[in-house]
Amino acid sequence: MKVFDLLCANDHRFEGWFASSADFERQRDSGYIACPLCGDSQVVKVPAASYVNTRVSDRSVKQEAAEPEPTQTQYANIRSALLAKVVEYVVKNTEDVGREFPEEARKIHYGESRERKIRGTASHQEVSELREEGIEIVALPVTVPAGKSH
Repeated sequence: MKVFDLLCANDHRFEGWFASSADFERQRDSGYIACPLCGDSQVVKVPAASYVNTRVSDRSVKQEAAEPEPTQTQYANIRSALLAKVVEYVVKNTEDVGREFPEEARKIHYGESRERKIRGTASHQEVSELREEGIEIVALPVTVPAGKSH
């Protein structure tokens, strides 16, 4: 797992966790990464603090940095345990409508579909259009796990 410092076009700095640099680029190019503060998907990697030797043996560092169990939920852009719990709650208590999110959000807003809590993916432009229509949405600071797409 690699942790990258990221920056959106609005100068909001946050971090993301990815399997590799190529995984970051794939998710960014697919529009899956968005700033947790403003929802902007124009995200770039920025330099991070370099490694500092704290006299801990390499062996113990490698053991602590072991990849998470496959059953654990992996998040990107998460800075606190509280935020991770909020995101986990939202994921468990919403219906994932994938790439149909903008269309389904409109249907719910205009009473064409039953009222329910949904989540999915949307481009920066789709998010802007939904907000202009008065549809309240929030950018969820998570990425789609590798191998899944909407």
